[in-house]
Amino acid sequence: MNSLDIFGLDIRYKYNPRLKNSYINILPSTQVVVKTPVKSEKYIYTLIENKYEWIIKKIDHIKKYEKIDVNIEDEVLIFGEVYSIDHEIASSLKEKLQKLRMPTQKNILISYDKYYKEMAQSHIPGRVEYFSTLMELYPANIKFRKMKKRWGSCDSKKELTFNTNLLKLSCELIDYVIVHELAHIKYMNHSKQFHNLVNRYLIDSKKLEKRIREQYYRL
Repeated sequence: MNSLDIFGLDIRYKYNPRLKNSYINILPSTQVVVKTPVKSEKYIYTLIENKYEWIIKKIDHIKKYEKIDVNIEDEVLIFGEVYSIDHEIASSLKEKLQKLRMPTQKNILISYDKYYKEMAQSHIPGRVEYFSTLMELYPANIKFRKMKKRWGSCDSKKELTFNTNLLKLSCELIDYVIVHELAHIKYMNHSKQFHNLVNRYLIDSKKLEKRIREQYYRL
């Protein structure tokens, strides 16, 4: 893949004559990649110039919502904050890590997963009960598991499933997911009525929805 410096941006580009159009992609690393059927550096320069404001906006957006990293064994991300492993909130995790006979990366991550599941089982049911009473919508069952693409789900049997990684988010975002899934008990879609119901109990629901969609998962 070739590269160009345009307006201070490191542009990687690749010619593909089979393409019908040109495409600009901003990677999570903020690397700008151009794929185009036009074999012309002048064309790429003009393309970047025309899309410069959009590119900068996307890069700033990625940086703003950059994934929070923690030092495994030393820190934990819980309720949207990074805590030392010695903090009271991480006591059960620290205990799990100390009991590991083989502290491999895999076993350490398993301990973290168990910790998040326990925290989810401790925190979420009470919040579900609180909002269920307000909304008069009651789930048939609540389940917890680690999921790759969803923060939560509601099936046709009114069973709610919550992603255990949800506990990494702030409390207000956790509440948003709970209200979102409870609303699906009444509306199994994302209609206007559905969003109106969510907004009735969370006034800032649109802002919360926008924030949570930047967390690399979808609802």
